[in-house]
Amino acid sequence: MRKSWIGAITLAVGIGAAASAVFAQTTGARNPPLVIESTAGNDVFAFYCASCHGRNGSGDGPVSRSLKATPPDLRLLTRRNGGEFPRSRVAAFVAQGDSVSAPAHRTTEMPVWGPVFTGLGDSNALAKVRIANLVAYLESIQRK
Repeated sequence: MRKSWIGAITLAVGIGAAASAVFAQTTGARNPPLVIESTAGNDVFAFYCASCHGRNGSGDGPVSRSLKATPPDLRLLTRRNGGEFPRSRVAAFVAQGDSVSAPAHRTTEMPVWGPVFTGLGDSNALAKVRIANLVAYLESIQRK
């Protein structure tokens, strides 16, 4: 009889330890998501771009101080382009980066978002929607 009590206690301790391990795994700190469901331009900007470019696009995000070059003030793109927002150039830069002609010779630290968005499980079409909405958002924050 004593052996069955010891066996029952051992079994109970084992089940408790296993349950505790499972519970600890489900209640620990979670990694932030890599992709958001929203495709709205302001949401895409806040989630992927604001850490470097700042919440308002001025180039003063919390990560900007650790970069080699200060991110540009994205609110001034129209002003820097003769009063016209360079929509297709901005879209190409976001999607393909500055390495379109020479991939090994990138000049910025900015990620190339086209492959990133596609690689995060989105379809290529959804990645293009995110980029188009992001570009429209950037156009909407231009200073006059």
